[in-house]
Amino acid sequence: MSFKTLLAVITDQSHLTETLNQSVALATALDAHLDVLCIGVDRTQTGYYYAGMNAAVLQETLNQARDDAAGLAKSAKQHLDASGLRWGVTEAVCQLADVARFVAAHARFADLAVVPRPYGEDRGIELEPAVEGALFEGQSPVIVLPDGGPELKMPEKVAIGWNESAEALRAVRSALPFLSAAQTVHIVVIDPPKHGPTRSDPGGQLSQFLARHDVKVEIDVLSKTMPRLSDVMRRHVTDINADLVVMGAYGHSRFREAILGGATRNMLETCEVPVFMAH
Repeated sequence: MSFKTLLAVITDQSHLTETLNQSVALATALDAHLDVLCIGVDRTQTGYYYAGMNAAVLQETLNQARDDAAGLAKSAKQHLDASGLRWGVTEAVCQLADVARFVAAHARFADLAVVPRPYGEDRGIELEPAVEGALFEGQSPVIVLPDGGPELKMPEKVAIGWNESAEALRAVRSALPFLSAAQTVHIVVIDPPKHGPTRSDPGGQLSQFLARHDVKVEIDVLSKTMPRLSDVMRRHVTDINADLVVMGAYGHSRFREAILGGATRNMLETCEVPVFMAH
């Protein structure tokens, strides 16, 4: 398996250049086709508020979304013209409530989606449903970009956040093209269960599975010495100088993660390297 179709999702001019730079670099390294989805988001939520809003105002917000989409598409085409890649740009408008479904419809036929970090300052509220749409309805793995990271290329050192969950295993299987090409892959196990079936060999079965794919594997068993698992993982990623994190997405419900926080949300908020996720 290899990544032959990449989908870059862009909803804001402020993130366009960095997202395209990273997507072009990765598509070049993979010799892949790059599809760019430029979405103008109509942020009115009819039925929830704006009582008494007249048709002229509603039409104005729709026109603004169309202008946004056209501006994004124009900038994307100018950026890609000199890339030497095989590429396509899709310009579209959708309402905020429909972003996830719209992204999913395009992500279904992509091998990998590339999106900006959905949390933090200067982030539109549409980025979170864009990530979730690709992951859940689109059933596509996703790379979430950090702010100001180096160019995305084939990773040399990868850290896998391993907790034996179905989501983590799906992420590992989906990331095999990256894992096989890496110089070293670290299976990171934090506080493994004391009474589980793999207590004497945490990460051993995954290590064997990957070794048969010619992946060069090391197992790192860590104690939870910080309040959050994501903090321990992030510190270890820095310690080993990893350039990609592979992890399962949303082990708990998305509602619980959004309200209480969780490993997925915390990693996306704070990780300084790209995060490859699948669900």
